[in-house]
Amino acid sequence: QVQLVESGGGLVQAGGSLRLSCAASGSIASLGAMGWYRQTPGKQRELVAHITGGGNPTYADSVKGRFTISRDNAKNTVYLQMNITKPEDTAVYYCYLNVERTYWGKGTLVTVSS
Repeated sequence: QVQLVESGGGLVQAGGSLRLSCAASGSIASLGAMGWYRQTPGKQRELVAHITGGGNPTYADSVKGRFTISRDNAKNTVYLQMNITKPEDTAVYYCYLNVERTYWGKGTLVTVSS
């Protein structure tokens, strides 16, 4: 069974930075694509950033130039560096891992104050 545990969420002032981490554990033969979604009440879950097993990233237009996704396969961990944060980045952030099926973390709350 694969488990994903996010960390690094919290409160940050607009313009500040935050780094999210997501560590995968369990029976993982190899890491597939990983990434982050976010969700706010009343809105659909939005894909924020995705990184392939080979390390190729893609981003939502809303975070391009501000967020950076990276991964450390030796640690089974994916990161989301959030810079130049905006109040509209406030959401619960969920990481995922694609390996045979999609696994999800429980989410970490990010609040950006104006």
